[in-house]
Amino acid sequence: MEVSASYAGGTRFDVTARGHQVICDQPVENGGADQGLTPPELLLASLATCAGYYAAEYLRTRGLTLAGLNVLVTAQKAPQPARLASFKIEVNTPPLDERSEAGLFRSVKSCLIHNTLLSGPRIEVLVNHAGAQSVRPAA
Repeated sequence: MEVSASYAGGTRFDVTARGHQVICDQPVENGGADQGLTPPELLLASLATCAGYYAAEYLRTRGLTLAGLNVLVTAQKAPQPARLASFKIEVNTPPLDERSEAGLFRSVKSCLIHNTLLSGPRIEVLVNHAGAQSVRPAA
């Protein structure tokens, strides 16, 4: 997988993946022009849509209705170091029986983004400039 974020001026970045584009920006009160989602909002959007995909696949394969399927993800910030410290995923569906609800719960917890966040992935940072590359291990 690959995503490219190109600086577009101010606090805006144009994000491209597989020919699709998304704008990432900061709100006006943060010095931006509010032309797109912030990086933390994009992260929450990834978690919400991944959980939603797994929920929809579970419901679809069992012939259950997808009408009204909605996923709300909220997060709480932590100050030091600056990060999102906790997430809550709320999956809203029409009424389900107990067995289907338990299956849906298991399915949503199988989401790739959910599992990635739980496992604390290794992150490598590379700085490329004028034909040179500097590698610094993740902290």
